Amino acid sequence: MIMRSLHSPLQVLTVGNLALFGPLPNSIDRRAWLSHKPQAMRVENLITRKLTEAFDPQDLRVVDESHQHAGHAGHRPGGETHFRVYIVAEAFRGKSRIERHRMINATLSSELTGGVHALAIHANAPSETGAS
Repeated sequence: MIMRSLHSPLQVLTVGNLALFGPLPNSIDRRAWLSHKPQAMRVENLITRKLTEAFDPQDLRVVDESHQHAGHAGHRPGGETHFRVYIVAEAFRGKSRIERHRMINATLSSELTGGVHALAIHANAPSETGAS
């Protein structure tokens, strides 16, 4: 069922309990429109969001270093394969370097088994200085 609003260019395609909002051409290919996916969130932003939600960091920097690895293993056109994370969070207090890395790797497990080829981690508690 296609519903078109008379007052707005926004249109709705409903299929069962699913309602999809967006511009629809006058004649549409329902399968093509349903398979259309919104532009994916950049991996850098996804990593930032997940680490922020998991650790409530005092400081967090996620750097996409993919451009430095062009031609190397794991690199893809478009990048988003090699990252460096600098994070300072209370959650790391009293934890070893290995425990910190495991905590971060567990948080980003789907990214690490997906398109992220390399992740360099610098994780510290607030009172610490230097790389870990």
